[in-house]
Amino acid sequence: MQILKYIIKRILQTIPLLIIVSLISFFIIRLSPVDPLAELRLNPSVSKETLQKETERLGLDKPIIVQYGKWAKSFVKGDLGITSTGEKVSTKLKERIPNTLLLTCIVIFLSWTVGVPLGILAAVYWKSPLDRMLTVLTSIGMAIPSFFFAVLLLIFAVKTGWFPVGGLTSSNFLEMTFVQKVWDITHHLILPVTVLFTLSLAGLQRQMRANLLDVMDSDYVKFARAKGLSEFKVIIKHALRNAVNPLITLLGFEFAGLLSGAALTEYVFQYPGLGRLILEAVLKSDINLVMASLMMGAVMLIIGNLIADILLIITDPRIREGGQA
Repeated sequence: MQILKYIIKRILQTIPLLIIVSLISFFIIRLSPVDPLAELRLNPSVSKETLQKETERLGLDKPIIVQYGKWAKSFVKGDLGITSTGEKVSTKLKERIPNTLLLTCIVIFLSWTVGVPLGILAAVYWKSPLDRMLTVLTSIGMAIPSFFFAVLLLIFAVKTGWFPVGGLTSSNFLEMTFVQKVWDITHHLILPVTVLFTLSLAGLQRQMRANLLDVMDSDYVKFARAKGLSEFKVIIKHALRNAVNPLITLLGFEFAGLLSGAALTEYVFQYPGLGRLILEAVLKSDINLVMASLMMGAVMLIIGNLIADILLIITDPRIREGGQA
């Protein structure tokens, strides 16, 4: 019951954040010297009636604050408008958001599965050749720009022909069996996942190492050793739990970082995700699509932080009993 109250409280706290994000995004876009319907006007397939309907929906003939009110009202109702190509914005988002979530969740799962154990090993064997080797490798991983690394892998894929260089599925995807479809999607995901996994793994491993080294120097760990407990029990039962908590707190930020970092990676590999959609919308001055994509990105960030908060409540009894983070 306490957890449920905390979740409801956190959800209510996100409402002002969404309003602030929408206000800042809306005013920056509207105050720029760009006609929100410029692309639609140039599209011969869009009728005058559709243009008039969009003008009235957005309130372009009214003051900017009234325009924001009209946009917010439409957004709450689920009416996100149409893109510069005449498609519904909601349809585009439904196509792209699952793809970005798939990519992001795979990267987070792999990063935690590999990064946490490597961080533990580096801390346990502190200043050993293994620790030094992992430190060098993670430093290289953190130093490589994601865009540059993605381009290198793209060139490698083109030269060797081992991996597909665009999209999420092959042209004959619908004709494949279930197993073939799974392999086809996996094959297309290898390169973008490799780029994001490398960058995420490096930071997570270093953070885990630093947290565990800090905890292992604390008094209660020294006391556990003095009682005669084995080093394995000291690390697993006493040190590790407190060392992982800060990582759980950072989970929401990692989720947001992957979403933003995935934009360039998606663009390089032509991956049909939300990040690539935002970049293309900005380049085309597609205002409706930009606003909707930014809001969906903010919602996904909030969900990531909420999941991190819930996990922290479950793992940390002090927060669970106190009812606050």
